Amino acid sequence: MKVAIIATDNFEEKEMTEPRKALDHAGAQTVLIAPNKGRIRAIQHDKPSETYIVDMALEDANPDHFDALMLPGGALNADRLRVEKKALDFVRQMDREEKPIAFICHAPWIIISARLARNRHFTGYHTITDDIINSGAHYEDVEVIRDSNWVSSRQPSDIPAFNREMLKLFAEHVPAHA
Repeated sequence: MKVAIIATDNFEEKEMTEPRKALDHAGAQTVLIAPNKGRIRAIQHDKPSETYIVDMALEDANPDHFDALMLPGGALNADRLRVEKKALDFVRQMDREEKPIAFICHAPWIIISARLARNRHFTGYHTITDDIINSGAHYEDVEVIRDSNWVSSRQPSDIPAFNREMLKLFAEHVPAHA
């Protein structure tokens, strides 16, 4: 299974690295995608952390070449990506094809800006509760929610549950060629 991970500068480090490790360990091929090639900087809460090599520029990423999508959080990361047309188009196409999507923390902003939230059930970081509700989605303050082809979680402390449900969802969608 080939999994796209879309992020940009100031993504929450554990929300990318821990799910990516879980996916890699399960045998998935993960590809870190960002608006620009090069490196992107992680944060740990509000402190700058490591930089990570981008595997592919967003403009070169074709949703047809991926089986699943994972969106890490971080307020600045999600806020930037929610206005990136190519990121929104990528998310829309993945959802239209009912490919699995996992997102955590502030990443629901991307889902909301892609106009996919109405009548869906998901969670996110407590500071964006109103955004989720105002988008027409059903919000619940729990560590993980699965709704059809989506898995969502609130924050880094939810990562064990997030990884468990993400792996379960993604395993149900392993393509025939895998």
